[in-house]
Amino acid sequence: MYGAAGAPAQSASVPVVHSLRRPPPQATGVSFMNNQKQQKPTLSGQRFKTRKRDEKERFDPTQFQDCIIQGLTETGTDLEAVAKFLDASGAKLDYRRYAETLFDILVAGGMLAPGGTLADDMMRTDVCVFAAQEDLETMQAFAQVFNKLIRRYKYLEKGIMYFVEKKKIGNKLAMLTGVLLANGTLNASILNSLYNENLVKEGVSAAFAVKLFKSWINEKDINAVAASLRKVSMDNRLMELFPANKQSVEHFTKYFTEAGLKELSEYVRNQQTIGARKELQKELQEQMSRGDPFKDIILYVKEEMKKNNIPEPVVIGIVWSSVMSTVEWNKKEELVAEQAIKHLKQYSPLLAAFTTQGQSELTLLLKIQEYCYDNIHFMKAFQKIVVLFYKAEVLSEEPILKWYKDAHVAKGKSVFLEQMKKSESETEEGD
Repeated sequence: MYGAAGAPAQSASVPVVHSLRRPPPQATGVSFMNNQKQQKPTLSGQRFKTRKRDEKERFDPTQFQDCIIQGLTETGTDLEAVAKFLDASGAKLDYRRYAETLFDILVAGGMLAPGGTLADDMMRTDVCVFAAQEDLETMQAFAQVFNKLIRRYKYLEKGIMYFVEKKKIGNKLAMLTGVLLANGTLNASILNSLYNENLVKEGVSAAFAVKLFKSWINEKDINAVAASLRKVSMDNRLMELFPANKQSVEHFTKYFTEAGLKELSEYVRNQQTIGARKELQKELQEQMSRGDPFKDIILYVKEEMKKNNIPEPVVIGIVWSSVMSTVEWNKKEELVAEQAIKHLKQYSPLLAAFTTQGQSELTLLLKIQEYCYDNIHFMKAFQKIVVLFYKAEVLSEEPILKWYKDAHVAKGKSVFLEQMKKSESETEEGD
């Protein structure tokens, strides 16, 4: 991930730190271990320039590990001293080149073998995440070490999730990751590592996510977590923590609620509902544009209501918006009312199918009020639309009276209430 392995062993007599420093400019053919300057050959008084590709330093993670572990042995479990040591060592040691080895040590206590286990013949340290106590306070203390390290050396940011990819993970690493996400050290995009097919299939991703989100939400709250997920377009992907045959709201809710993350379950349910509503509106507009029969449209909408648990008052708002978006309205106020009445009369049977509840009727009245206010050419059309829907049995008398008395919103209320008052007077005179 961060470099190649398998280089020949270095002479034991060579000082460890010197061999791992960033290489200074050297002449061709000079070993990286040699501190003496070698005289450069000349020809007719001209020097040959040394090419940088000839100055490559040998990759030796074992020597790097020995340096870090020796320093951690001296600091002991004083994490503040650990942070200072790591900060200072970054100026001498090549963290970019040995990043994988560095995280092996800080998380697991030593270099990991290809299978994800600690090599028996390597140095180890107990000053690491896996050897620490499994509690939030301890992980918060370790988070401060990683926070200072990653903020100083930004390229180390992806080091944590490298352990997820190796499957060398556990509760402590998940808790630590949650804290680092909460304090902004890590970006939520690192969660992409959890969507590895094998990790998902084996249940590793979901189990890791439980501990991660618990510590994250404990540090912040679900709103802050949601904002971070939205920022990197991860808010609609959480169900992918499970295999395809278990990617349902019901399964996600059950799993995370039982794990003590009810707020995360509710968030995902709400996200799924929002997504389903957007998809419903998109499909509804396409069906209307094609001129599909109302009976087919009604059947489709009712199936989606049942499938996604969308209440009728929400659906009538979607239907209204879809109906009003299928036509290009006249810009002249004196003509748009007539155009609206003609258009809405045609769609009255569709709207009536989703105003079987008083709350749905009240929702529709509020949608009409807001639409007429937001679209200034419709200001004089409000009363005519309400009367049309009353005659077409889309609206009934009781919800209209309730809207008139106390259920209306502030948008244009004086204008619309006056229109309805005149309408009532004209009706009484007609009687």
